[in-house]
Amino acid sequence: MMRFALNRTIALPGILCVSVGFLCAQAFAEDWPQWRGPTRDNAWHEQDIMEAFPSEGLKIRWRVPVGPSWSSPVIADGHVYVTDVVLQKPKATERLQCIEESSGKVLWTHAHEAPYPDWGFTPGQENGPSVTPIVQDGKVWMLGAMGGLYCLDAKTGATLWQKDLAKDYGMGGFSTNASPLMDGEKIILVIGGKPDAGVIALDKNSGKEIWHALDEASANSSPTILEAAGKRQLIVWTQQSVSALDPNNGEALWRQRLLTSSDNTVSTPVTQGDLLLIGGLMLKLDQNKPGSSILWPDTKAVSHRVLSNTSTAMLTEGHVYSATTKGELVCLDAQTGAKLWTKDGLTSKATGTAIHFFPQGTSNGNGSVLLYTDQGNLIRAKLTPQGYEEVSRTKLLEPVYTFSGRKLCWSPPAFANGCVFARNEKEMVCAELKRR
Repeated sequence: MMRFALNRTIALPGILCVSVGFLCAQAFAEDWPQWRGPTRDNAWHEQDIMEAFPSEGLKIRWRVPVGPSWSSPVIADGHVYVTDVVLQKPKATERLQCIEESSGKVLWTHAHEAPYPDWGFTPGQENGPSVTPIVQDGKVWMLGAMGGLYCLDAKTGATLWQKDLAKDYGMGGFSTNASPLMDGEKIILVIGGKPDAGVIALDKNSGKEIWHALDEASANSSPTILEAAGKRQLIVWTQQSVSALDPNNGEALWRQRLLTSSDNTVSTPVTQGDLLLIGGLMLKLDQNKPGSSILWPDTKAVSHRVLSNTSTAMLTEGHVYSATTKGELVCLDAQTGAKLWTKDGLTSKATGTAIHFFPQGTSNGNGSVLLYTDQGNLIRAKLTPQGYEEVSRTKLLEPVYTFSGRKLCWSPPAFANGCVFARNEKEMVCAELKRR
């Protein structure tokens, strides 16, 4: 039986995309308190952000040592939260550090021991808790690689409640990188538990179960909520399907069979109007009743149903912009899937490459996008159906994780209060992006 050590605190009619939990909280307008930002769409609307990066590189405000993990940092109320692990075989100590946003000073560290398997200490296999934490209402929640779920006081690090999801639900070790989702008083997690606990909803203040659903293996795709046909729908991508559940009770609304592996099931579902993109599978949402139909591709081959196995595409103005599993940047027609153009040179043409998209056009007024690659490069570019125009590029971090003989930096950065926060397996940096 698994045990965890005691903690120590050191739009179309009827169809609308809704972002959950943070939309109405003005305090989070410039923060980045969860996976993919305050509205869970990677958009950053801050004003007075530099167009061209300095030739000497961005000004680094601070650097903080961190250990292995593929999670992203999150920022709320002047604090930065980041997970990692300290590996000293046979002991693995998972951590959540709270860092002062302005100075980089570590304010507190929550730490707990977790029963990592032997392979988790093997050089080249080291990885820590890679589920991105979430902050709301003065609390922060983290999920460890072996199923330890913790709700902490965001200011002090004191443990408010904890659960062992491996013991309670049969969650496998290192079985998910899906980041939690808040919906009202619920925290929703995709864990691949049994029986019928592929997805669970808990009371965010107590950890008490509200519902559980789906007898399907977990994956690395984080859930989202949209509204279609007058119904709020929780979209979950597992290794067996993409499913829509009622977020209030977990009841199934519709399901599309989609067989993939956990390695391929990485990108977060994205939606615009009546379109829902799951990896590389484009669905059309029914306007009259909860349901969906496949627009493209017209094949069940996994290789054609996954655009990128490391990053999430951007769906905007009738077009899809995405990395591919071969390291290219492509633009597709959202209705047909037809390829409009391909761009090389953003990263290596190899498996495991990543390109993360952060729309910035609303505040900059020129349709430009911030891109972050697995090589630690931050790029500003204009993406249109006609092509790719690079504006500027700078190096934020050196990649240090070895994959297929190459060094990579997989963790997406976070943006808040005029800065970018990026991490690899050795350090996290805060760099300034405000116009000087």
